[in-house]
Amino acid sequence: MVSNWHRALPFHAWVGLALLAVALAWDASALDLPLAHLAGSEHGFPWRDHWWTSTVLHEGARRLAWLLALALCVGVWWPFGPLRRLTTARRAQLAASTLLAAFAVALLKQSSHTSCPWDLAEFGGVARYTSHWSGAVDGGSGQCFPAGHASSGFSFAGGYFAFRGVDERLARAWLAASVATGLLLGLAQQWRGAHFMSHTLWTAVVCWGVAWMVDAAWPRGAGMRGT
Repeated sequence: MVSNWHRALPFHAWVGLALLAVALAWDASALDLPLAHLAGSEHGFPWRDHWWTSTVLHEGARRLAWLLALALCVGVWWPFGPLRRLTTARRAQLAASTLLAAFAVALLKQSSHTSCPWDLAEFGGVARYTSHWSGAVDGGSGQCFPAGHASSGFSFAGGYFAFRGVDERLARAWLAASVATGLLLGLAQQWRGAHFMSHTLWTAVVCWGVAWMVDAAWPRGAGMRGT
C-alpha cells in the first residue's frame, strides 16, 4: 500500500504533506514556549539586538531577499545564470510565485491577533500566551503569525516548479536551499524573541502552498524547456 501511494503521489505532494505534518505535530507538541524559554527570560531576549541576529540575519537578509526577488523579476526579460534554461513563461512563474508567497504571508500577519514572544508578560511584555488558532486578542500588538522574515527564504521555493522540467536535481537543490534559508532565518528570529517555531513552520506551509497553486494555475501551454 505504501509503495502504491509513493508511486501515486508526485514529489511536490510529498513535500507538502511533510511540511503540513511537521507543522501540525509541532503545534500538538506545545513546544513553542519551552523553546522560547531557551532564548529568553523575564528580562527579555538578550539576542534581540545583537549585531549578528539583528543586523546580519534580520536586516541584511531581508534586503538581500528583496534584491534577489527584484533580480528574478528583471530576469524574466534579461535572464542570467540558470534562468537562461527556462522559457520566459517559467521565469515569470518563478518571479510571480516568489512575490505572491511573500504577499500571502504578509497578508496573514496583518490579520493575526497573535503577538510576538517578546510581547508576552513572561518575557517582560504585557501580552498573555494564546494559541494562534484561537483568534483571541492576547493584549499585545498582534500581527506576528505566521513568520514574515522566514518567508525571505521560503518564498523562493517556487523555483522547484519552475526548474523541475529542465533539471530535477537543480529543482530539488533550489528547494533545499530555500527551505534551509527559511529555517535559518526563522531560528534567528526565534532567538531574538520575534517569533515562535510554529510561526516559522506555518510560513513554510503557506509558501509551498502558494507555489503549488501558482504552478497549478499557470498556463499549461507555457513550455518547460529553456530556449
